[in-house]
Amino acid sequence: MLHREQLSEHLVRLRLGGEGLRTLTSTGIADEWVGLIVPGQFQSRYYTVRRLDHGELTLDVVVHDVGLVTEWAGGDCVGDEVTITDAKGSFLLPADVEWLLLVGDLTAMPAMARICEEHPGLPITVVAETPEPLAGYLPDGVTVHWSAGHGEGLAAAVEALDWPEGPGYFWMAGESAQMRAIRKHLMRERKLPSTHYDVMGYWRATAGRQPRAVDPGPIYRAGKAAGKTDQEIWADYDAAREKSDD
Repeated sequence: MLHREQLSEHLVRLRLGGEGLRTLTSTGIADEWVGLIVPGQFQSRYYTVRRLDHGELTLDVVVHDVGLVTEWAGGDCVGDEVTITDAKGSFLLPADVEWLLLVGDLTAMPAMARICEEHPGLPITVVAETPEPLAGYLPDGVTVHWSAGHGEGLAAAVEALDWPEGPGYFWMAGESAQMRAIRKHLMRERKLPSTHYDVMGYWRATAGRQPRAVDPGPIYRAGKAAGKTDQEIWADYDAAREKSDD
């Protein structure tokens, strides 16, 4: 990790570099993402590639109270080593597109910003529901409708939209349950062809974020210090969780 910048209360920019990133290849797709595995964790979380230039990778990460990456990204993480998976993406514009309509919560902002930057010739409207407006985050020339929140009202906002005339492309990302409802709306009410929209669940709402019964950090560090493989460390972690359940 080369650099950490606090963009807002809930959004952190991370700039990563090193020899391992020199072989990472961009897909060229505007909403591409990579898996990120941080120290002390075994599971990956996926983040939009904000920028990939000359072996340096920029990720804008939403931080919560508790989370696999949040606790790491919220602290002094500069100098730490992380694991990055190959990039993937899904944004694909048909040839007849005359406009773009982008809708999302804070987790969708990095992808929406990059899509806007890479398609300056199209009229673009963004509907964003975030805890705070991100002044200057989106490029000039984009029509933006801000509302305060964490994405709870996006489904209702889409149903109330005034849609542009002619063929266009609708892109949306946010909480998974709302995304399922929006897909049904697009198919049944708007009757959009599947080639003209992309709706993705970036995260899943739960009854509440619960602290882990067993902190994997100390187990990971102790295992690495002892020269154990990841599989052996996994076994130690599973054994500790089983013991905590007794």
